Amino acid sequence: MQKTLFQISKWITGLLFIFSGLVKINDPLGFGYKLQEYFEVFHISFLNNWATGIAILLCVLEILLGAMLLLGFFRNFVSKGLLALIIFFTFLTFVSAAFKVVTSCGCFGDAIPLSPWQSFIKDLILLVLIVIIYKNRQLIQPVTENLKVQQKASIGIALVALLIGLYTYNFLPFIDFLPYKKGSSIPESMRMPQGAPVDEYLIMYELKNKKTGETKKMSDKEYLAQEVWKDENWEVVGTPERKLIKEGYKVKIKDLHISDTSGTDYTKELIENPYYNLVVVAYNLSDANEKAIGNVNALALNAAEQFNIRTVLLTSSSAQDADAFSKRNKLFMEIFYADAVPLKSMVRANPGVLLLKNGIIVNKWHYNSLPSFDQLTQKYFSK
Repeated sequence: MQKTLFQISKWITGLLFIFSGLVKINDPLGFGYKLQEYFEVFHISFLNNWATGIAILLCVLEILLGAMLLLGFFRNFVSKGLLALIIFFTFLTFVSAAFKVVTSCGCFGDAIPLSPWQSFIKDLILLVLIVIIYKNRQLIQPVTENLKVQQKASIGIALVALLIGLYTYNFLPFIDFLPYKKGSSIPESMRMPQGAPVDEYLIMYELKNKKTGETKKMSDKEYLAQEVWKDENWEVVGTPERKLIKEGYKVKIKDLHISDTSGTDYTKELIENPYYNLVVVAYNLSDANEKAIGNVNALALNAAEQFNIRTVLLTSSSAQDADAFSKRNKLFMEIFYADAVPLKSMVRANPGVLLLKNGIIVNKWHYNSLPSFDQLTQKYFSK
């Protein structure tokens, strides 16, 4: 029984750590954004510039520990490492859940969003499994006793994981789990489908009996059904509380608002353009790769001159910074403004480029993989 429980714990833990690491290393920049939220909570925002590097290393560690557990390599190191890591993660998810400081832990990236309490429960279960592994670590048997093979295999796994992280950081995720993925329609993702269920709420009243001083809570439905309002002895005290009882349909994109310097809304005009148009996303101009901006600017100029294609740049930087940036780089592109959160979700690059047509994301590129004007012409513009 003990051996069976150990084997179950080992395989669940090993596979879950590998899966968790792979999902997050597919999008290290996104995981880095999540870490920055935790850094702000714990007042260690000086680590923000290192967030993506830390994210990649954490993912490599997760994958390595999971793989080494399943292979049976270095059992003392692995069992202690897993225990330390899960205690750390359990603490983080408890803080997130109890104090509502981070709305999603990012445990499985954007592939499987979990609420803080779901994340905490998941980590508690993992903690139990890892304690079982730690107490029975003598049962871990390596697939090979050759120490050099174990070392080389472990280094190889770590290097492969690291290379995956560096590739997805310098290009784009292999799998895009965000609502701005290739082929998706931005207008449709912002629209509530006809007949879709909406959020259902109860209004909770706190009532006090004027004679006895008794207090009780009651929903608006109960209040009306029991006709409590007819009894002059009961009065509503305090502010009624709105309580969500059933979640309705959630639109995939709910926070995209594009405007110019004066605040005029251009969202509909830009995302519903029926022709090809290029959207350059540089959420933070101070950190944007200016050489890449120059390349995109030249591409935008050619696209406008030869095919009358509109190119806009979206940023969350201030209008003053954007104006200075535009003059310094002699930008041909029009500049519009949006919140950093949706811009970071649009494309994991600064800058990144989206090709839209009638609101559909035809393709998207990291600045390191931006196609030439001739390639865009041959594949899209000339058709």
